[in-house]
Amino acid sequence: MKSFVILIAIMLMVNQFGTAVARSKRKRMPSEPIKFYYLAPSPPCRAVMMAARALDLELDLIPTNIMDGDHKTPEYLKMNPQHTIPTMDDSGFILWESRAILAYLVNAYGKDDSLYPKNPRQRAIVDQRLNFDIGTLFPRYSNLYFPMLFRGDEYNQENADKLNEALGWLNIFLEKSAFVAGDNLTIADISIIVTITNLDAFKFDFSEHENLTKWFERTKKALEPYDWEDIDETGAQMLADFLKREH
Repeated sequence: MKSFVILIAIMLMVNQFGTAVARSKRKRMPSEPIKFYYLAPSPPCRAVMMAARALDLELDLIPTNIMDGDHKTPEYLKMNPQHTIPTMDDSGFILWESRAILAYLVNAYGKDDSLYPKNPRQRAIVDQRLNFDIGTLFPRYSNLYFPMLFRGDEYNQENADKLNEALGWLNIFLEKSAFVAGDNLTIADISIIVTITNLDAFKFDFSEHENLTKWFERTKKALEPYDWEDIDETGAQMLADFLKREH
């Protein structure tokens, strides 16, 4: 009888442990949809939207038209004094800068760390690529295309050459790995691809960078389940159509 009681106790302990493990593996979800202030063609906005799809997160999409000054209302400035998009409101937690939002979403709601590894060295590579994106690649893209998009300026070959130089560095990053920060998709790929998708829509020729070209096709395929075509390609084409109207 005593042995039977001990056996039942052990079984109960095992069952409770299994339940606790299952709960620990269960993905946390926001208490309510995350408010996301965005503009559909915006590359950084598109990156966050695809990441949210990859994490199976619901976003409460709030269109914010910077051309109409939606980002400079008193309410918006109180939330984000830098008046930038995208901006996120997760139950009162406000965050802007797309790369910070990408990292936050994975840290807070990722079912695992594949998109943003916890391993210090692997995460450091992802962070380096994100910093390359915000500090080098996107600024060089912006220096070439923002004057054309928003002021109707002519194509500047010097700025194009600087952008191509940055693409060359990205091509080198991809010499030994399938994705920009290793052998699996991370938020660095999601952040960077939106710029490359724009360049493809704008007919910027980056075919000389073979590793980059292969990565672009590979990453598009990896993001297809997360609406790459509807979110990223469609947004890029909107900008390309706008660029054509300006010239």
